[in-house]
Amino acid sequence: MSSVRGAGLDLASMIETHLFVVCPNNSGSSFLSAALGACRAVWRLPHEGQTIRGFAGPATTRACGPARWFPGLLWASEQRWIDLFSDPRSHDWPRTRKAWYWYARAHAADASAFVAKSPQHVLQVEQLARHFSNARFLFMVRNPYAVCEGICRRYRTRLAEHFRRQFTAPGRCLPTAAATHVANCLAWQRRNIEAWRDRSVFFTYEQMCGEPAAVAEKVRALVPAIDDLVLNRRIAAKDYDEVLANMNGRQLANLRAEDVAAFNRVFRERQDTLAWFGYEFMGPRDMRPRAPEWTISYSPVRQCR
Repeated sequence: MSSVRGAGLDLASMIETHLFVVCPNNSGSSFLSAALGACRAVWRLPHEGQTIRGFAGPATTRACGPARWFPGLLWASEQRWIDLFSDPRSHDWPRTRKAWYWYARAHAADASAFVAKSPQHVLQVEQLARHFSNARFLFMVRNPYAVCEGICRRYRTRLAEHFRRQFTAPGRCLPTAAATHVANCLAWQRRNIEAWRDRSVFFTYEQMCGEPAAVAEKVRALVPAIDDLVLNRRIAAKDYDEVLANMNGRQLANLRAEDVAAFNRVFRERQDTLAWFGYEFMGPRDMRPRAPEWTISYSPVRQCR
């Protein structure tokens, strides 16, 4: 399919709706964004908004603070990072918008909806609503235990040493940081949903996978121009190229008892937040035997006691 470049065009006058996918990392937003990007009426970015050249604000992939630690996948695990990403003074949104328009692509020259996503948008909805005309939001969350498993697995097996070394420091624990991050994201997302009901739709990752046609209809109702959205399809996003499928079962089967215990020390105090989204507290008896074909080899990282 041909592609139209935003560079040199007056996208400010062409774009009628700015649609933001607001979803914590490791929760299915890459698939959703890629599906939206395949629609005829959509201007899309080649990567996450925070990785576009010219993005004027803090990014989760950049070191920050005196210790030069990376927020990485755990940008909501510490208050200092939450403060950084949620502070309007940390961002120059007009400059970012200009860069996003320059690198945007569309399948049709008359596309009228702009779609962007970065995980830390969970902390920035009010800013986006203020700086982007006719802003609309897709709020999505996923089973917190599956999200924690994905975060821990990536730190232990795939992320570069400069990302994971911060969790070898005394007193720091990867599973606890993951659970804290997820719990904080859910709390912020709940506030987002309650505050922006008039310009958003909310659904879970599980609903997107189990009821893709119904979720696509919700999106179409929010942004009528996106009338050709199909979620029940094969999408190439990040490091996978698969048909939409709920991966929770596979990931929950990978959980180790000690990790669940660490998650639960955090989630026990946030059970009301989990319950608000329909997620249940997971005890040791709820753990399934680990499937041999999904066994993971972990690199050494300090564990919780």
